[in-house]
Parts: sequence; structure tokens; C-alpha cells
Amino acid sequence: MPQKMLLDVASAGSGFSQASVDGQGDIGTPEAMAPIIVVAPGNRSVVAGSSETTLECIASARPVEELTVHWKRNGVRLTSGLHSFGRRLTISNPTSADTGLYVCEATLQGSAFEPARAKAFLSIIEPPYFTAEPESRILGEVEETVEIACRAMGVPLPTLQWYKDAVSINKLQNPRYQVTPSGGLRIQKLRPEDSGIFQCFASNEGGEVQTHTYLDVTSEYHPSAKPDSPDRPSHIMPCVIQNSSPDMSGQGSVARDVAPTFTELPADTTVTDGMTAVLRCEVSGAPKPAITWKRGSGSVQIPRFMLLESGGLQITPVFIQDAGNYTCYAVNTEGSLNASAALTVWNRTSIVQPPEDRVVIKGTTATLRCGATHDPRISLRYMWKKDNTVITPSSSSRIVVEKDGSLLISQTWSGDIGDYTCEIISEGGNDSRTARLEVIASSVAFLVITYALQEAENLLASLSPSRSHAVVLSWVRPFDGNSPVLRYIVELSENNSPWKVHLSDIDPEVTDITVSGLTPARTYQFRVCAVNQVGKGQYSAETSRLMLPEEPPSAPPKNIVASGRTNQSIMVQWQPPPETEHNGVLHGYRLAGLPSEHQQRNITSPEVNYCLVTDLIIWTQYEIQVAAYNGAGLGVFSRAVAEYTLQGVPTAPPQNVQAEAVNSTTVQFLWNPPPQQFVNGINQGYKLLAWPSDVPEAVTVVTIAPDFHGIHHGYITNLKKFTAYFTSVLCFTTPGDGPPSTPQLVWTHEDKPGAVGHLSFTEILDTSLKVSWQEPLEKNGILTGYRISWEVYGKNDSRLTHTLNSMTHEYKIRGLSSLTTYTIEVAAVTAAGVGLATSSTISSGVPPDLPGAPSNLVISNISPRSATLQFRPGYNGKTSISRWIVEGQVGAIGDEEEWVCLYEEENEPDAQTLEIPNLTPYTHYRFRMRQVNIVGSSPFSPSSRVIQTLQAPPDVAPTSITVRTASETSLLLRWVPLPDSQYNGNPESVGYRVKYWRSDLPFTALAQVVNDRLERELTIEELEEWTEYELQMQAFNAIGAGPWSEVVRGRTRESVPSAAPENVSAEAVSSTQILLTWASVPEQDQNGLILGYKILYRAKDLDPEPRTHIVRGNHTQSALLAGLRKFVLYELQVLAFTRIGNGVSSSPVILERTKDDAPGPPVRLVFPEVRLTSVRIVWQPPEEPNGVILGYQIAYRLASSRPHTFTTVEVGATVRQFTATDLAPESAYIFRLSAKTRQGWGEPLEATVITTEKRERPAPPRELQVPQVEVTARSLQLQWVPGSDGASPIRYFTVQVRELPGGEWQTYSSSISHEATACAVERLRPFTSYKLRLKATNDIGDSDFSSETEAVTTLQDDTNRGRKMALLDLEWRAATCSHVLEEVFGPTHLSQQPPRDESLNGLLQGYRIYYRELESEVGASPEAKTLKSPSALRAELTAQSSFKTVNSSSRLTTYELTHLKKYRRYEVIMTAYNIIGESPASVPVEVFVGEAAPAMAPQNIQIYYWEAGSQNETEKMKVLFLPEPAVKLKNLTSHTKYLVSISAFNAAGDGPKSDPRQGRTHQAAPGAPSFLAFSEITSTTLNVSWGEPVAANGILQGYRVVYEPLAPVQGVSKVVTVDVKGNRQRWLKVRDLTKGVTYFFRVQARTIAYGPERQANVTAGPAEGSPGSPRDVSVTKSASDLTLQWMEGSAGSTPTTGFVIEARPSDEGLWDMFVKDIPRSSTSYTVSLDKLRQGVTYEFRVVAINKAGYGEPSRPSPAVSAKVEAPFYEEWWFLLVMALSSLIIILLVVFALVLHGQNKKYKSCGAGKSISNMEESVTLDNGGFAALELNSRHLNVKSTFLKKNGTRSPPRPSPGGLRYSDEDICNKYNGAVLTESMSLKEKSEGASESEASDSDYEDTLPKHSFVNHYMSDPTYYNSWKRRPPAAAPLRYEAVAGAETGQHPPPVITTQSAGGVYTPAGPGTRTPLTGFSSFV
Repeated sequence: MPQKMLLDVASAGSGFSQASVDGQGDIGTPEAMAPIIVVAPGNRSVVAGSSETTLECIASARPVEELTVHWKRNGVRLTSGLHSFGRRLTISNPTSADTGLYVCEATLQGSAFEPARAKAFLSIIEPPYFTAEPESRILGEVEETVEIACRAMGVPLPTLQWYKDAVSINKLQNPRYQVTPSGGLRIQKLRPEDSGIFQCFASNEGGEVQTHTYLDVTSEYHPSAKPDSPDRPSHIMPCVIQNSSPDMSGQGSVARDVAPTFTELPADTTVTDGMTAVLRCEVSGAPKPAITWKRGSGSVQIPRFMLLESGGLQITPVFIQDAGNYTCYAVNTEGSLNASAALTVWNRTSIVQPPEDRVVIKGTTATLRCGATHDPRISLRYMWKKDNTVITPSSSSRIVVEKDGSLLISQTWSGDIGDYTCEIISEGGNDSRTARLEVIASSVAFLVITYALQEAENLLASLSPSRSHAVVLSWVRPFDGNSPVLRYIVELSENNSPWKVHLSDIDPEVTDITVSGLTPARTYQFRVCAVNQVGKGQYSAETSRLMLPEEPPSAPPKNIVASGRTNQSIMVQWQPPPETEHNGVLHGYRLAGLPSEHQQRNITSPEVNYCLVTDLIIWTQYEIQVAAYNGAGLGVFSRAVAEYTLQGVPTAPPQNVQAEAVNSTTVQFLWNPPPQQFVNGINQGYKLLAWPSDVPEAVTVVTIAPDFHGIHHGYITNLKKFTAYFTSVLCFTTPGDGPPSTPQLVWTHEDKPGAVGHLSFTEILDTSLKVSWQEPLEKNGILTGYRISWEVYGKNDSRLTHTLNSMTHEYKIRGLSSLTTYTIEVAAVTAAGVGLATSSTISSGVPPDLPGAPSNLVISNISPRSATLQFRPGYNGKTSISRWIVEGQVGAIGDEEEWVCLYEEENEPDAQTLEIPNLTPYTHYRFRMRQVNIVGSSPFSPSSRVIQTLQAPPDVAPTSITVRTASETSLLLRWVPLPDSQYNGNPESVGYRVKYWRSDLPFTALAQVVNDRLERELTIEELEEWTEYELQMQAFNAIGAGPWSEVVRGRTRESVPSAAPENVSAEAVSSTQILLTWASVPEQDQNGLILGYKILYRAKDLDPEPRTHIVRGNHTQSALLAGLRKFVLYELQVLAFTRIGNGVSSSPVILERTKDDAPGPPVRLVFPEVRLTSVRIVWQPPEEPNGVILGYQIAYRLASSRPHTFTTVEVGATVRQFTATDLAPESAYIFRLSAKTRQGWGEPLEATVITTEKRERPAPPRELQVPQVEVTARSLQLQWVPGSDGASPIRYFTVQVRELPGGEWQTYSSSISHEATACAVERLRPFTSYKLRLKATNDIGDSDFSSETEAVTTLQDDTNRGRKMALLDLEWRAATCSHVLEEVFGPTHLSQQPPRDESLNGLLQGYRIYYRELESEVGASPEAKTLKSPSALRAELTAQSSFKTVNSSSRLTTYELTHLKKYRRYEVIMTAYNIIGESPASVPVEVFVGEAAPAMAPQNIQIYYWEAGSQNETEKMKVLFLPEPAVKLKNLTSHTKYLVSISAFNAAGDGPKSDPRQGRTHQAAPGAPSFLAFSEITSTTLNVSWGEPVAANGILQGYRVVYEPLAPVQGVSKVVTVDVKGNRQRWLKVRDLTKGVTYFFRVQARTIAYGPERQANVTAGPAEGSPGSPRDVSVTKSASDLTLQWMEGSAGSTPTTGFVIEARPSDEGLWDMFVKDIPRSSTSYTVSLDKLRQGVTYEFRVVAINKAGYGEPSRPSPAVSAKVEAPFYEEWWFLLVMALSSLIIILLVVFALVLHGQNKKYKSCGAGKSISNMEESVTLDNGGFAALELNSRHLNVKSTFLKKNGTRSPPRPSPGGLRYSDEDICNKYNGAVLTESMSLKEKSEGASESEASDSDYEDTLPKHSFVNHYMSDPTYYNSWKRRPPAAAPLRYEAVAGAETGQHPPPVITTQSAGGVYTPAGPGTRTPLTGFSSFV
């Protein structure tokens, strides 16, 4: 049988509810029913920190198993605290973060029903707490004013009450006692009677706290007075110890008595009534003291009081009356003492109202009482048990334990039947009682109801208990409309979708049905209609929305991806399951497949679709699955995704490591790999480590590839010999190295020792000498002795050897031959053998001399940090050279500059080249050398040329880098610039690069470049507020950048938030409340510590300015605005604020309207028309409509009738008047007018009217006054006496206010009740004078205005805003004692702008300055400071804060803060105050105290220097960071006047400059010529010219021109050098070019030295596009001239413009330009013979010219003699010539025969090509170009030269002066013949410029050269190389560089492979000095 239960819930004539329980045998399938909220949660307010609070939400739906209930707070789904299937939400220990709107949503899973929702607001009440408390004792003098501080916070804001001696100060009504706006108490003009205890109570709904102080008013102030401790409670007796025994003294060891002393004092004891109390009292003494007890002044009573042996007192049992003070007395012959203790007795706790057996009806509430009595001083704890099981109320809000202990069980059912026990637990005892509860079901009667409408009523929907996805619908049969019901139709709405028919043909006999096939987690609504023959009836009211229960998701998440992120983490990502498979609201995801305790991991947000799984095992594969879950449970897991964690470093070292030395420098290692599970990745190999035991940092590392088979082995070589090494092996993977194995000590084997040191000779005689030495530096073992050997130089068979012990370091060799050279060797000996021998040669009988100085220093291979020095060793002093010393001038070069030792080389006696290391880049050096032998050191060599090392990047970063907060968006970076010595490059190219990035975003670095090398600070702008940055610096130059500095950190200053809170939403929860919720400001936009939020709200179009609601703290993100106007549209915005100020308001503005309510009364009710039988009533809508006015109700009655006999008329909402008729004449009527909204009728407005026609306007009110006691800072109360009403009742009053002195009258209110005689006028300005007036209004009209009141001034208020304080003028000065005191106090000047007058709110009394020391930025924690309480800015000032009050008028705008700490940051805020209180604080300002600019002229700190006359363009600065007595200014312009000034500086700025001093720099090498140009370029000649150097750097002495072909010409590479004296001639004629060859020209200027070169390339003609060679050149000679004729050749790219003629005299052999500027039209030219040199033969050629240049020259003309011919027969001496000619012919024949015989002698030697060596010189005239000649000819060439000016040059030196004997040339050259293929070069083509200029010296001999003959033969070699120093040959550099006045500058060319040699002197055989490229 179907089971049904119907519950009668209403009487006849009303509707009823029906509950249905379906069991087996249901009729039909129950239909789904939409979810409805049966019991909705209610708004609650709880105290923060209370144990818990519970919200209950009971929903119904069908099928019930599909019903799910979940909760949201402020729109966020809650997952914790849910009980009873989500019906109850328990919030444990609620805090302010739990405040908000809670929504209960009931959802029917699998259905389309909309969820049912119910809302409740939970507000958290925070108990009050003090933010400022008074001191325990306050001292004050008479007539002083004292303020007792008391400020408290809480939610809601607590109210403060003051009491004096337990009497409220409000009752005292003492005008001298005033409560300040901040809550403190100000007492003015103290009097002695003001002394007492003042208590401050702070209370709100959450509780009450109190603090107190004792005010002591004295006639004078006692600074030494200290607050007394409060009196002890009167019931606690002091413990008094007395000893009245006299002093006793004795002699010897006589025993004496001892007075009693306590070993255990009595202690206060608390017991429960009926228990046993024991008071301890143990005493020692001699004799044993007698102990007695007393209670108060009486004795204790026996038998309940028992004295224990120990002296204690036991009371059994204890009664309440036994409580009191007990004193223990101890007495013996030596004295007495006593001590007291208090006994407290508590009343015993017992149940006086036990629970009783109860029988209740099922579904009702059962109450079981449990009343108890207990001592009021203790607390009780109730515990209920059901059937001996403890009931936990938090698990079910259906069961509640009340405060009085009663147990309330609501909605009882059969499961509640049982025995209930109440247990009371307390310190006063425990008690329990038990009662029985029975639950029975009542009989139910079905109530039949008749309906007038044909609709189904009381439609209920509930979840089906037996079927999922189903809802049970039940309804009451409707009225059938007198026609039988044919069927029912059920429609449903799923998730608020349109209605649709779900069941269309339901049996008319059925009144319930199960709706199935619904979707989980969807909401449904249902409605039913009946159908009869007439048609469909009306639909029933729709059911409440029912949500089907959720079900677990039926599909897994999609697209699972896993990737290893680190060696212990894997990132897993996925996409949600298809929405249709959610089966509810996803709560999150669960990951499976993780290790051990992380086998599953929950993701509690459905929005998160990734998870970084951490704490995994390194290099391990995981198979990870993901499933989604909702409120119903976990869904389907996805397929497993396999992924490895990344590799890690090995965690175990290699095993079985063995290390053994193989030899003296090698150690062998053997090891096994670490276990595979500890490798944590792929084994990349092993590292063998070895380090000396005494130098652990010198680790040698050798990497070994892994070998996966067998034992691993490896070697470390090149170790130190016979040295103890620690060895170890480690394994490494890609991420890094694993741990090394345990170090093992290994000694390398012993080996032969190194060379002994400092071999020297003394006592040198003809047959003996003494040899001395020192131990070798490299012993390589244990020395066993020394072996000394000597032999005659070059005779090995004469060697003698002697062995010495290891302690001997000198030995005297005897038996030598005098004047004989010996070679002596000394070697150390170890067990491994004889070491390296140190040898030296010495001549016996002749002591060695000091060596001679090295010479010919040449520098090459110049790099940034090294250079190669080549030199000729000096005289060795008859012994070997033991050491070479190189000194140099660094940076500053000059005769007076300091020389420093740069390098020393030992044990290289035959060295000729040294590599000088450790040089400074881009630095000038000049070197000199000396050599050392056993006697001593040689003189210094001549200085080398000055070189400059190449540039290199800086080696170091800037130092002393500090970063300081500059502003909210900037940081100030300071550093110490690099000193000049560390630039490593051109100073002008030195700068700094700053890299900075956010600490949380290390990969987004930005950079800034500082190009000024002397800059020492940089402000980095455009940073983000309140953000920590990391910064690094590096220096750079033109070559590159140096290393980065260490990272420094800095944080920008806190600022206001730059963004508004997000997700701002508002919802009206009542007619006066709006709930506002929001999310936090994005972290990147917070810009500081969020102290709270401000809500700006105003009624739209009603409030002129928004009001502010402050929410303290960053955790509360909702607020309930209360006290709002009803049904008013509000504009709302939210902003966050920091201690700096307010952030950005949220946008757009949120608009929300409060809910409607019953309206207020209509206003301005008047009766403009009154007749004897009718009246017309006129009104205006209510000022507070509180909703949409739907209509008005007018009710009236005779005043004399019964109170409830009204005649009522309702009119529409637009009606504003009504006429009542049929009234009684001359009668008084009472009218009531009320308005109606949706919420019902509002408060009525009542008025009386008399039906009469005798009325007039009222008289104005009179006796207006404003009581002074009612005047406050912003309000006052106006009182008046109404005037005559004019026979018509007054309807309302109108108040107007005028602000003095010049304000207009403003209407304050025109709806003041007609019954009022006083009105509170608010919204006034403090400390402002006003006048007021009033008028009355009746039915006839307005009265006149009353007389004005006297001027009334509102009271002063605290200033409403702080004056705007900028960093304005914050100045600071350094104290003079700053270097002496540990804490230096320097003043800080603070300047400000006073507040505006309109914001003073009274008389400004002065300012208060708050300042505190901020934490140091260095090492500051990046974590934000956390506030313990969300208090105001004042609470931000810590205990270390200081406080200054400036009592002054507003004129003072500057104040000096003193006694501050040096080099500290301070924060300063200011407030203004008047007599009422204090204004809000200004924006905080930070200042750095302690640095100040120097105030005196400097000593040596900072140097400014500039060229005289151009300070602005040339001024530079040099910084010295350490005081020095002198400094060298470098990189100045040479030979220039400079002015120098110096000043001191520090971080605050620069001090004054000293007076400038003048000086001039020395001359230096000049700069490069300003330009290099070529002109008149033909195929063999050109003109080269150049410009004067821009930087002469001294007096120019001349120029050097060097040119050479870029490639060898016919196998010959020649370099030509020309020196031009003076500065006037800056051009040169070059005549020895080869056609079409490109030449490389270099020009240098010279002052005291040559400067850098200006270089250019030029190609000899003809130029491309130039004309062809002229044709048919002929010469015709006449008696006095020559005529040259030609024909024009082919034209070039442009027409021919002219011709030039070149000539070649026979005595020179070089072509030179002869005639220029011949026009094109001319084809002949005549020249007089007088212009030619007589007797010289000339050849001529013609060159055509066009715009492209000089063309190809013509063929040379026939040679023509320049001799002028005259007829010989005309001369008188003709006969004489003929006579002598015969004699001359004879002589010539004889001379020819002699020469012929001589030539035959050399025929065998001269068969080959003649040797072509030559040296040519050039003389430069004053007026023309020098002509150069280079030609391959024999050595005996004529020296004739044609000059343009017709003068002859001095003859060039001929190489004919070189003398070589015949056998030198023939015999000693081994018959070799120079061939055509022989390479003729002056220098190696591959040599660098530096090598070509300085590195070749005469000992370097070219292969196959002339000089090899001499070098290969010892006879000739020794004749010049081993010659004594006095006969040393002159170097070519010395010869060529010598300048003599009588010789012109030489031009030297070389065409041989060996070069040109200059003889050193007459009669000496000297090799040719041509191996330098400088020729």
C-alpha cells in the first residue's frame, strides 16, 4: 500500500502545505519538482573570534537525492565549513574577512530548473581595542591643562565613556571636562579636587574594554616622581616576617640557637565547598619553632581544622563561611615570624533544574532544560550526551545548546528518541542528570478546500527520494468549474528558460506525480493547470526554484599535458571537461599518480587549469591523471600522461676511489661509479680533483668521459713534484657537479731537483776562487747533497767533479791555472738523481767586472698588457749575466718622472728578447734596462722610444655602489667612478652602464648608459611604485665593457594605489542597506601597503558631496552601508588607500537603489478651500517616498467622534488634491493622509481643519532663540514660540539660515512639523557666525518671516584637513663634530604651507610634527610590513617615533628638527590643531639626514681644470676619493696653458672652488697632419702636400715623408724616407714612381718627437679616361734653341685641355716636368739652350692632359745635347787644340790598355749580374720640389742633378766608399752568383709595421744575403760582433738620426736584399746596417 502522510497546517478557509513521503507502491512515477528554499538563512552579526556561527538553509526539490546545496560568499564558492549535505554552513572563529553576503543556492542536478537562492548578510563585530591609552599616573600642576589620551578601534566603531572615581563625567557636568573628538579627555585649569582615578570605557556590540589612570594634581611639578603601583587588594594580607632576636656573638665553636625562617610560605588557595583545603607552612629554626594558625583575629576551630606535622593547616570539609585570611605564626626562643594566605571557597556547582522526560510530536521542537547553580566567579561548560554519545552542536544546526544549558532539538524525528544526559563541568565541581525523549507522529486529517478559481493550488515540488534525476510534484485538486476535470498539464522551466509542456495528459484522479529525466545540478520550476470540457484553467503558482543534486562529472578533463620544470617539479596543464558533462558546478580538479603522500593533489578552483607538482623525486618518471570534481564528488580520471622530472646533480660520490702517484707529476685514479639511483640524471662524466695540502684553493681539475664498463681510471698530470696533494673524484650531470669523494692524501714521487740559486764567486785568485750558492727553489725531494764541477772553457776533458753534503752552500776550488777561463757548474742532488746544473764562466786571476749597459732597445708586439723588448746585451763583465731588470716610466714620461721596476728575468744569460707582462692598457711607457752579474748591476741603458699599450675593456666595476629611494617612481644610484689608472682606454670613451630589473622579474632587465666617466650618481626614473629593484653596474670604453658589479637592491617609495579595486558590485539588501563587495587592487598596482578601503557614496541628484565609509585592513573586501535613504539611487565607488593617501576610485560608478519600503507621510498638507460643508485638501508627495507611490488614502472624521470611525477614500498616485463634502458646518475634522508603495501604507500625516469661512494667514513665530548649550561645531538648535494660526491650523514651518557676514538667506527646511517648537539645524561650518529666521504656513498662506536671531557662532572643531606638505624646502647641514661623535645630530629645516582658512574650523593653535626613523634600505627585507591592527596613520608611528608640537600662529612656516641621527632616513608628517582637536595628517615625506655640502675651501678633493681662454669648452674635472698631497693631471693638451681650481664634495653637493692657478704643459709629439693631398700625378712623378697638425703640441721642427709601393715592383720592395726641416715647406716633389703602381704615403710632423702618421694611397698615372700618348715627337736644334714638335694622340673620356713636356737629363736619369700649361692648340714648343745645362744630353716627351688627369707620355725624343755649337775655325786656339789632340789620344790608348789588363783579373768573379747596392741622397732647395732618383745602376754613378732654379745640388754620397777586398767578394762568397730571381727587399713583406720600424736589428740576417758571407765565417763574425765595447759599431739608427748643420736631410733607398751599410769608421770592416725598416 502506498504510504502517505498529510500534515494539517491551517484552519478552514486558508491554504495548507502538504508533505509527501513516497514509499514502495507509489501511484505513478513522481515528477521532478523545482528546488525551493524552505528555511532561508537570516542576517547575523557575530563577534570576531567567537567559537563559531552557523547559517542554515533548508531546501526542497524532487527527486531529493538530486538536490544539492552550496554556499557562496561575495560571489565566491565556499567549500569548507559545510555540514548536513550543505544545508548548514559553520564559520569557525569568524574574523572581519568573513564579512559579506552569503548566498545559499539549491540546485536540482540533471534538471532545467533554476537554482533556488536565499541570501543573508553576515557582519562581524570586532570587540573594541585601544590604540592609545593613558599612562598609569599623570602628574599635573594647578591651572594647567592636561589631556588624557584614549583612542579605540572596533567594528562598529566603539563609543567612549569617561568616569571619574566611578562617576560618569556626564553626570558631573563640569565645564572644564571636555571629551576631544579623538576620544581623549581634556581637563582645563586643573584644581586639586580633580585628582582621582579616571577610567575610559570603550564599548560596542562586541564587548567592552576599559583603561584607567590616576591624575595627581599638585601645586608644583616633581620630575622625580614615579607612578606608584596600585594598592594590593584588601583581602590579600601581606606576608610580614619579623625577627626580634638580639644580636648574638660567641667565641669558638659553641652551638647557638637560630631564629625561625620559612622554608615554604603559605600560598593563596582556592577550593570548592565540601572539599578539603590544605594551607602549607613549613618553618626551620633552633629550637624547633612552635606553629599556630589564626583566621583573621580569631583562632581556628577543632575538629574540622587540623594542624599537620609539617606545620600546615588542613580543613575538612570546607564550608563557604571558611573563606578568609589565615596567618601562620612561628615562635621559638630566638624570635617569631608570621605569614598570611587567603583561602577562597567556591560554591559547589549543582543542577537545580534537571531535564525531564519529554514526549513531542514529530517535526516540532523539543526543549530539555538543565539549570544549574554555581559560584559566580567561575564559568560553566555544558555537555549533552545522547545514549552516552557526546552531542556536537556544530555538526547540526538542528540541535543547539543555549547559554543557560538548555538543549533545543528542532524538527524532531524518530532518530532523536533516546536518553539525554546533561553534564556540567566547572572548577566548582561537576554534576549530571538524565532524561528520556520520545517522538510520536500525529494523526493527520485531509482538509478539503473549495476554490472559486479553476487552478491547482499548493503546488509543491521536492526531490524524489527513490529516483535520481526526478522531482515529486503534489497539488490540491482545484475547483472543477462545474465540469469534471479531464486531465492535468505539467509545465517546467529549466534554468530560467521559457515554460514548456513536460507532461500533457495526467490522470485527473492523480494529485502527485514524479517528473523524471531531469538534468543534475540544474534548477527547475513547475506549474500545473487542469483541463475540463470548457478548456484549460489557470496555471497554478509556480513552485519555488528547485535545484537537482549534483553528480560527479561524467567525463575527464581534456588535453592533458605534462612537462618537467625542475628536477623536482612537473607542470601539468589541462582543459575542463565538456560543459555538458560537468553535472554541476566544478569545484576543482584532482591529480593522481603522484608519489607517497602526494598520491593525489586537489586543485580547489575550477578556474585553475594547471598545477605545478613539486617535491617530486629527481629524474623520475610519473604517470599523472587528472579528474574534475564538483559538489557531488570526483569524476572520471583522464588517461595517464608520463613525464620525467628534470635531471639533478648526483647526490652520491663515486665509490671505491683509489689514488696513487705514478711519477713525480702524475697521479692515477681508480673508482667505481656512484649507484645509478643517486646519479639523478644522465652521467656526463667525472672530474678528478687534486689540490696541494697547503694551498687548498689551487685545485687542478681534469674531466673524464664516462665509461660504462668496468672500473674507471684517469690521470692528473703536471702536478708539482714531491708535493702532498689531496685527491677526490666527483660525478657530474648536465645541471652540475655531485658531491666529491672523501679526500685522500697522495705524495707525488721524488724527482731531480731544480737549479740552485744565486751562484756567485768571491776570493778570486790566480789559482783558486770561492763558489757560493743557495738551495734550489724547486727541491722536488729531499736534498742529499750538491755536485760541483769545473773545467777549462771549451775543454770537456779537463772537467773535475766534487760531491758535497746538503748543508754545504759554498766551496773553494783550488789548483786552477791563472788567467784561464773556467766553466763552473753546481747542481743539487736528491735520491732521484742530479738536478739541473747552474753554470757560469769566470777567468781565474782576473776578477769579474760590473757588466755594461744594454743598448739598442726596440719595442714590438705591443698589446694591451704586454710588449716585446729587443735589445743588444752589454759587456758581460767577464762572466755570465744572471738577471735582467726592466724599468719604465708609466703614464707620465719625462726626465724628471719616476722610474719603476716592471719586470725581472733570471737565469737567461744569453737573452736578447724579453716579454714584459702586466702592463696597463692604454698607457704610455718608456723602458730602460740594466743587466746583473755576480758582481752587481750595470748602468741603465738608454731609454727606449715612448709607446702606448693598446686599449682593453676595464678590469673592474665601479665601487661603493649604493641605491637610495628618490621618489615613488625613481631610485638614486651612487657609485665611486673608476680612477684614471683603471680606464684601460681613451678617457673620452669611458662610461658606465646600469642594468636594473624588478626582483620578481629577473628576465626583464632595462639598461641606462652614463657617458660621463666622472659622473657619480644617476637617478633612474619611470619605475613602478613600491617595488624592489636589483641593479648592477659596469664600466666600458671604446673596446668593450668590464665586469658587472655585485647586485644592489633598492625599493621605490610607497605611493598611492594606481588602480582601483576590481570587481566592484553592489546589492541592496534592505531599504536602508547596500552591500558592497570588491576584489583587491592588483598587486602590481598597490604601490604600497593597503591600509584599507574607502567607499564613496552619495544619493544621486540629492547629495552634493559623497560621503565616505572606511573599511580598515586589506582582508575585508565587503561593507554594509547602513542608514541610507529608502528607495534612493546611490552612486558608489571604492578606492584603496595607503599611508601616503587615497588611490584611484573605481570606475564606472556603480548605481544601486535601496529597496522600497512603506513611504513617509505626505508633506505640505494644506486646506486652501474651506466651506461650511466641504473642504479641499492639497498635499505634496512624501519627502521620503521610499518607493514608487501607488496611491494615497484620505481618512477623516469629526474630531468629536470615536477614534476609529474614519471615512476612507483612496486616490491614484498622480492625484494631489481631494475635496471632502457633506461635512458638518462649524465643526472640527481630523484628516489623515497616507501614501502607499509596494510595501504597504506609510505613516499618515494628520491635520485638523474647521469648517468655517473665517480664516487668515498666520502670524510669524516669535521669541526665536538659540541656547548656547545646544551649539556645537556643526549644528545648533533653534527654539521659538508659535504665533497666531489665523483661525487656520499651521501646517508647517520654514527655517532660513544666513552665514555672516555677507551670506544670502538659504532655506534650510520647509517641512518642519506644525507641532514643533524647536528644530536642529545641522551641516553648519565650524567657528562660523549665523543668523536664523522662521515663518509659518497655514491653509491661507505663509506668514511673514520672524525677527532674525542674534548672531550665533558655532564652536571650533578640529581642522578638517592637514596642510599640504611638500618636500618643499627640506634642508640639512652637517654638524662640525660629525667625525668625532658616534651619533651625529644635525638639524633639519622643515618648511610647509599653512592650511587654508576655510579648513581651519577655528583658531589655529599651531602644528604638530610627527617623525620617525625609517629602516635602513641596505639589506631591507623585501616583504611588506604587516599591520597588527588596521588603525589610522597615527598608529603607524612606532614606539621609536618622536613628536614635536609647534605652538604658534599660522605665520610660522619653518621649523628646525634637531637631534636627528646622521645618515638616516626619516619620515615626517604634520597636522594642524586648534583648541578642539587635531587635523588629519599630511602626506608623509621622506628625508635623508646627515649629508651637507662642504662649507669651507677644499684641501684636495675635487679638481677642475681648463685651457686658458676657453673654460666653457675645455673644462674637465678629476675626482679624488682619498685625500692626497698631490695629483697628476693626465690627458692634457701639450704645450698649452691651463688654469686649475679645486673643491671638496660629498653626497650632498660640491663645496666652493679655490682660486685658479696657471701652468703650462710640456711639448709632446704633435698630432697627425691635418690633410694629405696629391697633385700633378703623371706616370713617374707627382706632388704631395700636407697640412699643419691641428694639435701642434709644441714648436714644429719639420716633417717626415715615407712612401713605398703596396706590392713589390719587379721583385723589389723599397721604402723611401724624406725629412723636411721647418714648418714652412709642406710639400714634396716625387719623381721615382713606376707607371700604374699604387704607393702608400705616410707623413709625420715633429716637435720633440714624431707624432702619428697621416696616411693615403695614390696610384701613378696615367689616370683612367686620360688622353693617349702624343705621336711623332721630334726635336730640332738650332744655334740658340731647341724646338719640340708633336701630334695629338687619341682623346680620352673628355677632350684634351693641354700638354706638358717632361725632360730627362743624362746626368740624372729621372723624368721631370719641364714645361707646363701648354694649350691644346699648340703642337710645338721652343726652349732656349741657355736654360739647359751645357754639355748635358736631354731626352723629351710630351704628356696630354684632360679633366681625367695626365695621360700616357709619348715616346722619348732622340737625345739632344744642350751645348751651343760655334764654328771652331773661328777660334784662335784651334791650332793649339789640334796640336795637343795627338798627345791626348796617345795617353788614352795607354790608359785603356792598363784597364783592360785589370778587368781580365776579375772576369771569373764578374761573370754574373753585378751587385746593385746603392745609397742616394737628396738635397732640398728653398724654392722648388726635391727631385729623387732611384735606378738600378752600378755603384760608380755620376752625381749630377738638374734643379728647377738652375742651381746645382751638392753631390750625393756614393757607396763607392765601401771597401771590400777581392777575396772578400770572390773567395769568401763561395763563388755564388746573384741571379735575376733573387729577392731584393729591404724588409720582410710579412712583417708588421711595428716590427718593420723597430724590431729588425743588425744581428738578424736575411737568407742568401750579402752579409751571410760574414756571418757564416767566424773570422769575420768575431771581428765585429765580439769586439770590445769601445770599438762597437754605430747602429744605423744613430747614423741616420744624427743631425748636422752642414749636410742636407738624406733620402735613403735600398734595392738589395741585405740593405745599405754605412761604415763605422775608416779601416774597419763593418756589416751593413740595413736590417731596420727605417731606411
